[in-house]
Amino acid sequence: MFDEIIKQKKPLPQALIDYGFEYDGSCYRFRTGIRNNEFELTLKITSDGTVDTKLVERNGEEYILYKTSAVGSFVGEIRLLIEQVLSDVVEHCYVSSPFKRRQSQMVLDFIASKYGDEPEYLWQKFPDNAVCRRKDNRKWYVAILTVEGNKLGLNSDEIEEILDLRMLPRQAQELLSRKNYYPGWHMNKKSWYTLILNESLSDEEIQQRITESYELANK
Repeated sequence: MFDEIIKQKKPLPQALIDYGFEYDGSCYRFRTGIRNNEFELTLKITSDGTVDTKLVERNGEEYILYKTSAVGSFVGEIRLLIEQVLSDVVEHCYVSSPFKRRQSQMVLDFIASKYGDEPEYLWQKFPDNAVCRRKDNRKWYVAILTVEGNKLGLNSDEIEEILDLRMLPRQAQELLSRKNYYPGWHMNKKSWYTLILNESLSDEEIQQRITESYELANK
């Protein structure tokens, strides 16, 4: 629940820590009292941005009615108080992200962690499209774009989130013979190729390809 509050937003790890969250190696946790400390609220935020809440009364019992379809003034007040806490966390610790797919966020997190680069949204006409580039020579090594699946040759009109990456021209035949590898969308097809961020490839394989693209952007 509370998905609308975090929709198309991503948490910033250091901002969460500065806010008071503790990181246990797998997720971030924050505890605070609500309703004059009648309840202790725990927010748990995973690395992919998923939020879970837990509410415990003073007697140690967990209060779960706010997670159900229960109605009434009291449970409504509880939901509102939790929303206020979460909204404040989002205001101070999140940034907007137009991408919805988990692997799109994984790509951005990997790039930020490994290279310290943030996406740049260069096109007013296409606000859901972004690039990342090297700091030293400003060359692009990644483009994250949105496109209808049928434009990639898929039998679907669904909007896909895709990753354009660099390759050497001599790699084209080998790479494009692989399953789930496509000619570069809106790029020079001799030196770029496309991956779809739909779980058809593992995170590890995508990360390896990003690393290769980053290195090629230095040539």
